[in-house]
Amino acid sequence: MISAIVLIKADVSRIPEVAQQIAEIAGVSEVYSVTGDVDLIAVARVERHEDFADVIADRLNKVEGVRDTQTHIAFRTYSNDDLGAAFSIGGD
Repeated sequence: MISAIVLIKADVSRIPEVAQQIAEIAGVSEVYSVTGDVDLIAVARVERHEDFADVIADRLNKVEGVRDTQTHIAFRTYSNDDLGAAFSIGGD
């Protein structure tokens, strides 16, 4: 599974509606309303890089109220579960 983090600027008056529409797109796992330079952050997960074109370019970017996006493709994912597994290797 390949992940991308999408930073989204949206029309301020439509942030909840934009977030809900994006959350309903197949391939989008989470949408966060945030403070800072962007209004929303979405996490997209797909099987192949080519699938990002459908999820992000063809669907997410076309949601009414999305003004701008910036996409970051993840190279590697780290989580507490991953770290715990790494430290438990050979420890028994």
